[in-house]
Amino acid sequence: MSKRDVLHFEGHRFLKQRLVLSILSQRPVRIDKIRADDTNPGMRDYEVSLLRLLDKATNGSRFDISHTGTSVTLRPGMITGGRIDMDCPTSRAIGYYLEALVALAPFGKEQMTAVLRGITMDNRDVSVDTLRTATLVNYRHFGLDTGVELKITKRGAPPKGGGEVRFVCPVVRSVKPLMFTDSGRIRRIRGIAYATRVSPQTANRLVEAARGELNRFIPDIYIYTDVYKGAESGLSPGFGLSLVAESTTGALVTAELCA
Repeated sequence: MSKRDVLHFEGHRFLKQRLVLSILSQRPVRIDKIRADDTNPGMRDYEVSLLRLLDKATNGSRFDISHTGTSVTLRPGMITGGRIDMDCPTSRAIGYYLEALVALAPFGKEQMTAVLRGITMDNRDVSVDTLRTATLVNYRHFGLDTGVELKITKRGAPPKGGGEVRFVCPVVRSVKPLMFTDSGRIRRIRGIAYATRVSPQTANRLVEAARGELNRFIPDIYIYTDVYKGAESGLSPGFGLSLVAESTTGALVTAELCA
């Protein structure tokens, strides 16, 4: 493979998207100047963990990281799927890693079953609740509407985490084309208010406060409460709210916040 076949990028932004698209398109990619001017140059621990995860999800992928960590080259292999087990660093939430698997899993050689442990929701990355109620729901537009599962077995709030999720995705034979241009009008809102290692009343207060605002715009609102105790509640106290609004055409709009 010649050097002209390698796509070249610079900077740490969109690193995950570039690596995932490299695997999907089977095009090698080289990313330089990763935080080259930063006081702490190079890749962060969560980015290195992402490379490990992509290596587990594929067969034959080759990652070359420079000595300083400011450059990485990926020569992608085949997406294999299968069972993946990983402890995610608490510097980023599990959603950061799941986004990559959600894009790769349908195109593997076998069904993917991934168990990831870490933080299930923070205010930096998409939460596992939003991935389950919105992102995975969009699979149906592409012809994959059965067998997909994202189960939250343990909640993990920052900073210590301790959460665990199980993601299952079968292989898709072909992807349906999609033309989606009409956003429609919002017809209903659903949501989840969760609480871990705090009073269960905290989740109820979240529901009451959210409904007090949203009822001014639409009557069809239902927000579930999800309270975790004991070993399933992770290592740190926390609470949060994840909302999904569905339009008349099936478009989904999400919002979330945690503390």
